[in-house]
Amino acid sequence: MTHTSSPDLLVLHAVRVSGFADDAAVSRRTGVAPDTVGELLPDFEAYGWVTHAAFGGTGGWTLTERGRDESARKLARELAEAGAQGTVEQAHKAFEILNGRLVRACTDWQLRPAEGNRLAPNDHGDPAWDAQVLNELTALARELTGLVRGLVDALARFGGYDERFAAALTRARAGEGQWVAGVGVPSCHAVWMELHEDLLSTLGIPRGAEQGSQ
Repeated sequence: MTHTSSPDLLVLHAVRVSGFADDAAVSRRTGVAPDTVGELLPDFEAYGWVTHAAFGGTGGWTLTERGRDESARKLARELAEAGAQGTVEQAHKAFEILNGRLVRACTDWQLRPAEGNRLAPNDHGDPAWDAQVLNELTALARELTGLVRGLVDALARFGGYDERFAAALTRARAGEGQWVAGVGVPSCHAVWMELHEDLLSTLGIPRGAEQGSQ
């Protein structure tokens, strides 16, 4: 039976994985009621776990070092209670294999090597080139569905990554190219990187410490 996370873990973890998020974004991501999110985040700020920042007309929460330590404790305790260590480790190994393909696809979306310039920006003037990238992302979406399904069987909070990736891909296929690897929107790349951070933090693996990382 899948394990359901507590609201306090979900909210703190959402800030960690998102990097920067306001109350509404945390609520949407976690499914925790807005009123509960609005109560928990100020409490976390009082504990020194999160800090609020505002710039450019937007505001949101980020995790502090103390919050990162608390998040790590909560995640380790949950992983042990759910007996999900093996499941998440297996999913992480599968993800590492897929990750190289995702990185290549996003690079190909941004760059289109030309004679004398292998780092030439992709002007999206070659439909066949872009179609190849979108087809690869579609194949990765199918792989992601199976990977997430296995994770959700153990920890319910992993649900939704495949749906968010598919939604971004649908918009990219409709001509909104920023939904492949754009910043500031939940693009395919952004959703993928959030899942990567989720797997790493759940297993207590520092970013860059994975086998084969440089």
